[in-house]
Amino acid sequence: MPTYVKNRLTHALIGAALAAGAVTAGAAPAAAAATPATSAVALALGADAPAVLGRAAYVMDAKTGRVYYDKESGERMPIASLTKMMTAYVVLKHAKPTDTVKVTAADVRYGASGDASVAGLHAGDRLTVEEMLYALLLPSGADAAHVFARTYGPGVDGFVDKMNAAARELGMNDTRYVNPDGMPTNGGGYSTAADQARLAAAVVGNPVLEAVTSTRHHSLPATADHDAYSWRNTNHLLGAPGVIGVKTGYTRAAGYTLAFAADRDGTRLIGVILGETDSGRRFDTAEALLDWAAARPRT
Repeated sequence: MPTYVKNRLTHALIGAALAAGAVTAGAAPAAAAATPATSAVALALGADAPAVLGRAAYVMDAKTGRVYYDKESGERMPIASLTKMMTAYVVLKHAKPTDTVKVTAADVRYGASGDASVAGLHAGDRLTVEEMLYALLLPSGADAAHVFARTYGPGVDGFVDKMNAAARELGMNDTRYVNPDGMPTNGGGYSTAADQARLAAAVVGNPVLEAVTSTRHHSLPATADHDAYSWRNTNHLLGAPGVIGVKTGYTRAAGYTLAFAADRDGTRLIGVILGETDSGRRFDTAEALLDWAAARPRT
């Protein structure tokens, strides 16, 4: 297993917590849920865990719920475009991948407002729901998010209500959505690393969404229904062993965020990093966490 360089102060704090019985390696999910965000020291980890400089992080086993890594996982904070995971999840509760949606001028205007990432959709184009999911999740298109919310709310407010209802159904009790894209309008909403990990597990548990989030590049030739499009995934972790997604995000308030998932040795690992200050480091940290968790004993 790779060797990681740690901050000495972090080592000392973890050691003190272990001595006091406050931290256990590979803690059970119930224990982690009972003691969220008790300090800046990561919980439920061994002293050999990789350093995480983001404000919060969480790594779990999607099947068993075992928590491998927990740093401030219960702290509510903005999540930026990780919001679009819920948008995609809700859409497939109400639509078939083969259904067709139409882009309007209002969708294009919405995407062009502010500093949102867009898929470059053109008014009047008709795409299948599955094609629009690529527009939503690869380039993180706020225009695609607006198409979905307007169509399946119906209306943005109605769709956001469905997002929050789905969050409650998934047990995401520290999450509040205010829009379908994660931009800081209406306060931007909030969630936690633990809640977003639960959602990420549900997203990659859907075969359609797993296929989309695993895709590094997707192109559509022009047809009678739509112009040509080419979208590249913003998730630079794709290509690392077993990685199957899931979503990146950034706003000034949220910092750089990442939900990630990988299949390693028969185990599906799900992770989230929130509040990172360096874009590239979130991917390096995620890969280190995956390597570390995959090497942990399974019992």
